[in-house]
Amino acid sequence: MSLSIRNQLPGTITSICPGETVAMIDVRLTGGQDLIAAIAPSAVEELGLAAGSTVNALVTSTHISLAISPTEDGRPLRNRLPGTITGIATGGAMASVQIAVDGGAVTAAMTRDATTDLDLSPGDPVVALVEATEVALTTV
Repeated sequence: MSLSIRNQLPGTITSICPGETVAMIDVRLTGGQDLIAAIAPSAVEELGLAAGSTVNALVTSTHISLAISPTEDGRPLRNRLPGTITGIATGGAMASVQIAVDGGAVTAAMTRDATTDLDLSPGDPVVALVEATEVALTTV
């Protein structure tokens, strides 16, 4: 299946915490980072997910926020991928920021003004932040 989602991060499910309305899936990415996906319990069953399953974690670029310093400030976001900016492409109103993370890369789409306000440049360290509800999973 071909997808238009740029951010496709391979990994292995380490645990599944089933719930009434949402299942919390812990994924160890190939780069060693941990990522949590909150998906429908029916999707766990339909995809045949279990600990040890190989998956791709999918995140659209518009659902990745960037922090320019470590974010241990009590925010509820558990998905934090540290990396380094490798490139920035700007358009009229939007910008695309490419980030190298251990074992791969992610792209964040943000306003051009945000890149200026954060003073982002290639080589800068950043932390990619992703809500668990914005992570989808596909089987490999």
